Amino acid sequence: MSKGENTKRLKEIVAILGKHNLLSGVSPESLKSILEDLGPTFIKAGQILSMQPNILPPEYCKELEKLRSDVAPMSFDTVRSVLEGEYNTTLEKIFKNFDQTPLGAASIGQVHAATLMDGTRVVVKVQRPGIYDTMSHDIELIKKASGMINFVTKLGDEIDINMVIDEVWEVAKQEMDFTLEADHAREFRNNNKDVSYVTCPKPFDEISTKKALVEEHIDGFSIDELEQLKSHGYDIEEIAEKLALNFVKQVIDDGFFHADPHCGNIKVQGGKIVWIDLGMMGRLSPRDKNMFADAVMAMATRDCMRLTDFVMNMGVHNTKVNYLDLEADIETIMNRYATADFGTLDIVQLTEELFAIMRKYKIGIPKGVSMLPRAMSTIHGTLQTLSPGMNAFEVISEYLSGYSKKHFDLKAELTSIGKRVVTSIQKSLDIPAQISDALRLLSKGFSKLNMELSMSDEMETKVSKLVDRVILALIACTLLIGSSIISTTYMQPQLLGIPALGAVGFFAAIVLVIIIIVSIVKKPK
Repeated sequence: MSKGENTKRLKEIVAILGKHNLLSGVSPESLKSILEDLGPTFIKAGQILSMQPNILPPEYCKELEKLRSDVAPMSFDTVRSVLEGEYNTTLEKIFKNFDQTPLGAASIGQVHAATLMDGTRVVVKVQRPGIYDTMSHDIELIKKASGMINFVTKLGDEIDINMVIDEVWEVAKQEMDFTLEADHAREFRNNNKDVSYVTCPKPFDEISTKKALVEEHIDGFSIDELEQLKSHGYDIEEIAEKLALNFVKQVIDDGFFHADPHCGNIKVQGGKIVWIDLGMMGRLSPRDKNMFADAVMAMATRDCMRLTDFVMNMGVHNTKVNYLDLEADIETIMNRYATADFGTLDIVQLTEELFAIMRKYKIGIPKGVSMLPRAMSTIHGTLQTLSPGMNAFEVISEYLSGYSKKHFDLKAELTSIGKRVVTSIQKSLDIPAQISDALRLLSKGFSKLNMELSMSDEMETKVSKLVDRVILALIACTLLIGSSIISTTYMQPQLLGIPALGAVGFFAAIVLVIIIIVSIVKKPK
């Protein structure tokens, strides 16, 4: 995009922002309206942000969820142009039939029903032309204007705008590569090949590209079409139970889960639960999965310290966090649920309160984990539609309990314990040497130790005073040793029969020792 085009687009953005009177602040409703007026790029950004409760407060996320509804579709001529550009041939040579009316339209692309030459029914997802360039330039403009947005709207008081921009662009880039969505489908099908009641649409790789994804057509019913499901003999409670178990399997076993499991993305066909629209998937490392399991058990047992450790270890924070204050705030939340039965815990409310605390302490969530909380909240809402009495939190904890027993290996556990014991012994033997090294560094002027302590202000003051005394003591010792060495020489001038420099050193050392003794004896009342 040229400089003139950038200027024109920036003027459009400024005009839209001005129309919404940002000086009076940005409410959830006005933010949604602004994004709609700004166009497809910002609608997609809003959809992604609605799944990020660690970035936006819950009231904003709930309002932005409404942006998931369809947007204005592309014309069929545009669709034809995109597909023929991808295939280098006419549409009629690829598809026997192609429905000109889209099944649905979204900010990045739209979906059409079609039939291949061999009679196979498929759906074709077509990307909007120029959407990548449009989004990349819009993102660039927003980054340049982020400082002004913070100043005018004070939105930066609650939201790290640069972090939001980076998160939105990372997810959007993945969604704009349809070959990646095909990869997701293959991985998902492989992960669930032994699950008889779960599948996802099969991609047709030979005619799929970055801008055109061809998948098998899925009939059946949306999972929230309860009456139709019942009339065709489906047990709604069974569907809910299997849906919950499969989602937990995706998170705990596979570490690869559907990040937007709302009712529109789940169908039932031929006795199977079919997960569709796999463009936005979450991925967890083995460490992430273990930490998630630990957090669930901490909530289940109301272990505030364990939950605080989880937040500190998992979270990303560039500023110092007061551990005791954080634990106190988490304990306040958990106390509100102290008398509640675990099976009735409101996971949505609990996680929203936890994220509010994390925002208070400016603790972010790593990219790999950021999609999980909202996905859990979304699947909880989907399950409530099917079976109001079902609690996703309880299903997860029960699954974890069974998972631990199923995967427990006594030999491996004993080996692990043995390794930890040996490691602990080795580390304990290193402690005297480490202390010696630290003191050596201090004596050479290196007063910064590579560690971070989270403590109360009172404790921090006491530790600071203690460190000051240690430093003074080290200086006094250095002066005494140095003065003693100087006193063995015949350095001139002399004072009282010893070199004057040595005498001054002795005097300074004595003064420091007196200061240290007085500071120890004179304790604050």
